[in-house]
Amino acid sequence: MVIKNLFQYTLSLCLLFSLQAGAQSVLSPNSGHSHNDYHQNIPLLKAYYAGMGSIEADVFLKNGQLYVAHDTTEITEDATLKKLYLEPLAKLYAKNGNKPYAKAGMKLQLVVDIKTDYQHVLPVLIAQLKAYNNTFNSSKNPDAIQIAISGDMPVPAAFKNYPDYISFDGRPNVKYTADQLKQVAMISDDLKNYTDWNGKGTPTPGDAIKLKAVIDQAHQMKKPFRFWASQDSPNTWVELEKLGVDWINTDVPEKLRDFYTGRDKLTYTNPIAYPVYTPSYKVDGLKKRVKNVILLIGDGMGLAQIHAGWIANHGDLNMTRMQNSGFSQTGAANSGNTDSAAGGSAMAMGEKTNNRYIGMGTDGKPRTNLPDTLAGYGIKSGLISSGDITDATPAAFYAHQSDRSYSKAIAKDFLNGHVDVLVGSNQKSFLENPDASLMGRLKNKGYTLNGSIEEFNKQSNGKQLVLLPDSATRPVKDGRGDMLVQSLKKTIALLTNKKGFFIMAEGAQIDYGGHSNDLKYVVTELHDFDKMVSAAIQFADHDGETLVVVTADHETGGLTLLEASAADGRIQGEFSTNDHTNIMVPVFAYGPQSSEFRGTYQNTEIFKKILKVLAPYR
Repeated sequence: MVIKNLFQYTLSLCLLFSLQAGAQSVLSPNSGHSHNDYHQNIPLLKAYYAGMGSIEADVFLKNGQLYVAHDTTEITEDATLKKLYLEPLAKLYAKNGNKPYAKAGMKLQLVVDIKTDYQHVLPVLIAQLKAYNNTFNSSKNPDAIQIAISGDMPVPAAFKNYPDYISFDGRPNVKYTADQLKQVAMISDDLKNYTDWNGKGTPTPGDAIKLKAVIDQAHQMKKPFRFWASQDSPNTWVELEKLGVDWINTDVPEKLRDFYTGRDKLTYTNPIAYPVYTPSYKVDGLKKRVKNVILLIGDGMGLAQIHAGWIANHGDLNMTRMQNSGFSQTGAANSGNTDSAAGGSAMAMGEKTNNRYIGMGTDGKPRTNLPDTLAGYGIKSGLISSGDITDATPAAFYAHQSDRSYSKAIAKDFLNGHVDVLVGSNQKSFLENPDASLMGRLKNKGYTLNGSIEEFNKQSNGKQLVLLPDSATRPVKDGRGDMLVQSLKKTIALLTNKKGFFIMAEGAQIDYGGHSNDLKYVVTELHDFDKMVSAAIQFADHDGETLVVVTADHETGGLTLLEASAADGRIQGEFSTNDHTNIMVPVFAYGPQSSEFRGTYQNTEIFKKILKVLAPYR
């Protein structure tokens, strides 16, 4: 008995592991079943234009007419099956060139759920269908809209009494002959017959095995499977798909369509992890001299983005190896949600300001930023971005404008700041500035103009203005390369001196990926940013007097993580917005005085904490 139970337990585990590790199904909007479709505010058309492959209408027979309703109290004179479904479907079918959908390969079935009295309902339905020639005759026309009968149905032995284009919604506990199976459209059952799972998280291992078994049983009969009474949420859809369900039951067809049509942007797998640096922690957190500060800002990088990156790198990141951490609250002065202008300015000048303001207080007057403040201590500064160097976050550290869109005015402001190295794209705002003297004046201030990272890497001293072509800051997924890491290393080499340096380096395009709701974009940019974190920590370990701070100006996209596997580097998520959110963002710190960055605080404290750790040693 023990051996038998052990065998059964081992077999169950094997089934469960095969389920978890199996290839993912490839469902689409055409895998959607619009449940109780007649309850939609626009019956049929909402589901049809969402691309559903199955649409359900409950019917009653009254006075010789088929009415669509959930119960007899809902019956209205104009809500007939013919008017709401058969006629419009026939017109759409003809419009599409005698196909259910204009797009090739898309199928459609109309599930007629007979509430009662199938003996009288079916003859009326068959008579109505004949009026549409082959539109609904799948036995003569492979492109026909299939008719599937559900609800009150004849016993399988009676299927032969009906035309072969009439198919039926099968049940897993019914044994069908080979001939009867030919008229079975699908196998369906109530999810609650197998599990108490409410659609959140995952079913228990035992329930998952039961669910998978009934689905596999249908597949062995070469029939698609559907559960009804399932929750309507992305997590539920993901879990059902993993189990092998073919039809996703839904009352929100448009939401299901959006989920599946956007899935290429909502999933990402990184098959091979990049190596992560192991810090020495020798001076981490110690109350000793800080000479240099490297502030790394992942634009739009919230906790979900970081965790997505951690999973996709097979359970490791450089930034998550930093032991001192806290949270920054990012709201602007005039809004709960900050943009990069107000968020960057808060860190650059230690004061909340209005959205779109660059380096200015709410009164519209300029404030002194970190590079200008630190210049008074003899500390040199560098600014780096993987995007437009006149964009909001980097601009907040050298410019003073009432609107972040004033790109050429922002470029001109660089002339009056105290930044020794500037690296990023948007050559036009500098080289084609309305002030034709700008570049000459920058040269007179000692700046060397570089048009590429290769040129920049050849420099050995002096102030550097590195204006890259836009192609050099294209997304990592499109081949940008390691310009961030190279830029940071070269800037460190140029600015290292006895009095110290401050560097702000921005991973700008984590934010771009959030705005476009593209998970691959987000994660590949975060990984690129994290490799720069590695370079910063390695320098801090070598130097012993460098503090590294990693944070974000805000979160972008309202990212939620769904299915994930750190072992495979696979992540699936969903976004709630294409804008910024008010979610707190993490702060990681490494090196001497890093414990100062623990706790929860306003983003303005980043400025104050940096000054606090630097000032006593000047």
